Order: sequence, then C-alpha cells, then structure tokens
Amino acid sequence: MSNSSLPALPASDRPEVAARLRDALLGAAFTADGLLELLGAPAYTALARSETVPALRATRGDTPLETLVRLFLLQQPVPHARVADVLPVAACLESGWLVSVGTDEVAATVDVRPYGGPDGEDWFIVSDLGCAVGGAGGIGSREEGVVLGVGGASTTLAGITVRTPVSAALDLGTGSGIQALHASRHATRVTATDLNPRALHITALTLALSGAQAADLREGSLFEPVRDDETYELIVSNPPFVISPGARLTYRDGGMGGDDLCRSLVQQAGERLREGGFAQFLANWQHVEGEDWQDRLRSWVPRGCDAWIVQREVQDVTQYAELWLRDAGDHRGDTAAYEALYDAWLDEFEARKVKAVGFGWITLRRTDSDAPSVTVEEWPHSVEQPLGDTVREHFDRVDYLRAHDDAALLAAHFRLAPEIIQEQVGLPGAEDPEHVVLRQHRGMRRATKVDTVGAGFAGVCDGTLSAGRILDAIAQLVGEDPVLLRDRTPAQIRLLVEQGFLEPVG
Repeated sequence: MSNSSLPALPASDRPEVAARLRDALLGAAFTADGLLELLGAPAYTALARSETVPALRATRGDTPLETLVRLFLLQQPVPHARVADVLPVAACLESGWLVSVGTDEVAATVDVRPYGGPDGEDWFIVSDLGCAVGGAGGIGSREEGVVLGVGGASTTLAGITVRTPVSAALDLGTGSGIQALHASRHATRVTATDLNPRALHITALTLALSGAQAADLREGSLFEPVRDDETYELIVSNPPFVISPGARLTYRDGGMGGDDLCRSLVQQAGERLREGGFAQFLANWQHVEGEDWQDRLRSWVPRGCDAWIVQREVQDVTQYAELWLRDAGDHRGDTAAYEALYDAWLDEFEARKVKAVGFGWITLRRTDSDAPSVTVEEWPHSVEQPLGDTVREHFDRVDYLRAHDDAALLAAHFRLAPEIIQEQVGLPGAEDPEHVVLRQHRGMRRATKVDTVGAGFAGVCDGTLSAGRILDAIAQLVGEDPVLLRDRTPAQIRLLVEQGFLEPVG
C-alpha cells in the first residue's frame, strides 16, 4: 500500500529527540490537565469534536502553552522565534517533527495530543494532521492510509481491557498505538501489528514521546505477522470493523465481505492465547433476516474459550451507511457521488439480507474446562468505565459457578456486593410491591427483578451464614416448607452471583 501522497513523518529512530521534545512539552504544561485549565471545558470538549474555533480564540496570547496548542493541536504555523523559546527547534526540524514554512515560521508535521493515562501518566498520542478524532464532520482527510488518533472506540477498548500483569501482549491493528501504550504499563513485552506501515511508524512515535517502552512492531494483516509458536496472555484489537461495499480507507474498512474480518479475528484468536489469557475486541456484526444474531456470534467463539459478548448498539442499515459516509467526509463532496455511494452500501446490505448492524465488545478467555461458558447479551445502558476489573470478575464468577452445583451453592457463604440498592415498584398504598428490583451503581450497573425471598436473601447476605441456613430462616418467617424453598432458590442465587449482585466469601 502506498502512502506517497501523505506528508513525511518524523524520524522514529531518534529517541533522544523524542525525549527532549517530551521534556519541553511537559515543561510547558502541554498535558491533558494543562489544556483543560488553559482552554476551559467548552473549548476543550469542542476539540474532541474536531471543532477548533473556540480553541483558536482561547490561544491568542503568546505563552509557551498557547504556542504549543496552536502548533500541534490546531496545526497553525507559528513564528520560529516563539517556538524556539519552548522547543529544541533545530533538533525538531532536523528529525522531522517540524518543517519550515515561509521565511520565519514553522509548522508541525503530525498532530500531537496530550492523553492522560489511567494512573495520571502524561502521555502523547501522535496521528496524522487533521485526523486526531473522527465524528460526524469527517476525519479531515480522505487519504487511504491516514492514521487516526484516539476516538471513542479506542478509549472504550482501553477501558474494558483486563489489566493484570502479563509477560506478553499483542495489539492487532495498532493504529496510533494507544492500546500498545496502555499495555506497556503491565506487559513485559508488547507486540503491535498493522497492515499500514505508516501506523507502525506513528505507534513508535507515540510510545517514544510518551516515555514508554518500545514495542515489537510488525507489518501485516490480522495474525499474519505472528509466528506459529507465539502465544500471548493478552490480545487486544480495535480492528477495521466497518461493514462496507469497498475497502477504501485502511483505518476502518477490513477488506473482507460483511463481518468476515471480525469473525476471522475472533475465531483465530483462540489458538494464540495462553491458558487463562484474554482476547478483547471491538466489533460490528450483521443482523441477517431469518437468523438469530446471538447464534451468529456464538458460532464465532473458538473451541477452548469462554466468551462474554455484549451488544452495545444496533443501527438499521440506513443509519449505519450514513454514519460511515459522514465519517469519511463523503457528504461534503458532490451530491450525486454521495448518493451513488449510499446506494452501493444499501445494495451490499440487500444482497446479504442484512437488516441492521450491531456494535459491541467481545472478550474471550482461554480455558481448560470441558464445558466453556458463552454469554451473549444486549446491554445498551450506561456503564462505569474502566471495566477491566468487571470483565475479569465476570470470568472469575463463571469459574465459581461451574465448580459449584446447587448443593454446593446452598453450603456456600455470600455477601451483597457494594453499592447495591433495592427498589420496590407498585401502586401507591398497596400492601405489597408488584416487584422488587436490585440495582448496581458500579461496573455494568445492572438491574434485576427478584421475588420477596430473593430480596430478603440478598439483604441478609453478609458472609456469616451459609445460603442454606439463610433460606431455612426465611422459610420459617414466611411459613414455607424449607425443603421446597431450598429446591427452587438456587437458580435465583446462581443468577445473582452470575450478574455480580452477590459475591462468594472464602
């Protein structure tokens, strides 16, 4: 793939220049917190929508931070003398971070955007000019090989990733390197791959400018650059999952028919995982006429893996086509050409009998169990990020429930998870509620209906009494046969454990 029409990138083999540049950026408070203080919330938020006017108005002074914002975020030429007061200009010009413009100005060759790490780290994400974020207004470039910065999908994947220490992590389709950067915090060795060599170059810049360890960078599609004998404890990918009639944009279009790219990625991941390792992806999938979408996704799960698949959003084919045509900026061009592209998308969906497209998260965990657990669900409601611990705890609960039959559950001790509230729903003045709801305020923020026995059981679970003894006490209070109550309640206990309302003790 040729990127010849795109501007040249800074040298990626000059770590000493990246280190000096990083020191200068930090010295001028060119950080996420520094930008928020300088610009104010409205202008700072507007930048995330690719709207620059508020930030331009907020940087009309000549402080070092305002100079850097105009140079790297707003891509404005800045007088050489002003930049020389802030950055090592000669080194940045020689290594390609800056270029001379006219007789006395310099300009940035890449977008450099501050990004706050999960533990307060000051990181910097490098991307192509005008491509730091996407959105309904388009990414700012229609070149095939552009490399985007951090968008909503990138931060979503980073937030749901399990962050336990690992010896080897793999970032497939690394793009600007954000997932590799996160993995560098808890992985001894990080491998990052991409079909686009420009993306690998930019990933190296992101890691160097952020002060992170270098990654093993490999060019190729999906698992092609991975040797047959290589396995990992963590695999992450925000792949080019867009289902389109043609692979025009490398960063988003996978080049396979329908959702085949996402299916192939998931199916091939199993053999690359070490025992207990996680593979986590964002994906799109087709909703096909006459087919259950959940069954479609279950068929993707490789042998020897537990899976948790969450559908976060569904769009009909017209909404989906419009979203991605706007993302590419096609709506700003010739009307007839836009309509022809729109028609081609709908032709593709019609030929495949696709009525809608789902978006969500797929997590695999390698298991030695003879009966892997596959959970496919729809959860469009708000969640609390980061969710990495919640994802890990889901699979811990899968292991627990797999190892405990009903008798073992009744002998076990449980406690109510933190920040669970109970809601009673019914007519005003009624003696009893129509139903009782338990609601989480953390993690997935689930809500589940329970009967009065389930509510009473959950309410007294503090780890001191076994489940069976609690049910015996409830049976005595309500005048019910304790044997019958013990027989019918384990299913409800199992559900409350599975969804994280009850935590096993010991």
